[in-house]
Amino acid sequence: MSSKNVRVKPAALQPGATLAVLSPASTPKPELVQRGLEHLQTLGYRTVLSPHALDCGPLYYAGRLEDRVADLHAAFADPGIDGIICTRGGWGSAELLPYLDAAMIRSNPKAFIGYSDHTSLHCWLENEANLISFYGPMVAADFSRNDGVDGASWQHACGGDNVWSIGAAGGLRVLRAGVAEGRLRGGCISIYAEALGTPYAPRVGTDTILFLEDIGTKPYQWDRLLLHLRYAGRLEGVKGIVFGDMRQCVLEEEQEYLESAILHALRNFDGPVAIGLRSGHVDKGNVTLPLGVSVRLDLADGENSQMQFLEAAVTV
Repeated sequence: MSSKNVRVKPAALQPGATLAVLSPASTPKPELVQRGLEHLQTLGYRTVLSPHALDCGPLYYAGRLEDRVADLHAAFADPGIDGIICTRGGWGSAELLPYLDAAMIRSNPKAFIGYSDHTSLHCWLENEANLISFYGPMVAADFSRNDGVDGASWQHACGGDNVWSIGAAGGLRVLRAGVAEGRLRGGCISIYAEALGTPYAPRVGTDTILFLEDIGTKPYQWDRLLLHLRYAGRLEGVKGIVFGDMRQCVLEEEQEYLESAILHALRNFDGPVAIGLRSGHVDKGNVTLPLGVSVRLDLADGENSQMQFLEAAVTV
């Protein structure tokens, strides 16, 4: 197998591991960062707040571009750091991409954790380093709340469990029945789709289970974005699709309409489709998803839908 196709697994994040906390995108609220740090510390992690993690400005950014790049580089290069977790999303990660040191990061693989805007960094880490990364809870956005994190998936994903699954308890339910296996990819659909046509576009192989979620995205926008992905050829290698928890996109009474729009957009897609997975923009219990690992999406039984993770995401 070509080394370009070998997935790189970071080290496990066991209690006692040291996490660098940084802000590649927008400015977080300091009080929420502090609460999140305290939560992580109660779980047994050591935390190191990056020098510019609380910077405010210019605009909505957490500091100047060069400072945000420096914080990310320093976290990967420091042998005393075991993993990297973002404070929040917002906007700004895509600005970093042309300036990232791919060779250094490939030589220092570490768990990278974040969601939303950080979809651009997840795609870059796969494209440039084939590194498994984690679409999961962030310090100010999720760890600052008592019910913000799904502890089971965090431990399974970051701790090194070989086989585990997410089902109805994680919000997963069937939109179209079926079974498929592949490598989990995806993230926030707005960021995912906006990268198309750039050197940083997501790469979708012939064996993909695609996870997509967002916030504030209306039914017609989901339809439009999915059509964009299809026209761009990004659904051709997809075996199954899992959508996130749509309660941050539409009201409860609009859920059925949104699901109809999604099924309309996917009327020529033959694979199984699930919805409701509580990862990313959610109001509680944020599920951690390791991107890049092999999964089995089993939606044959509507009463027992599952996405099973078939390998450990980390080395122990």
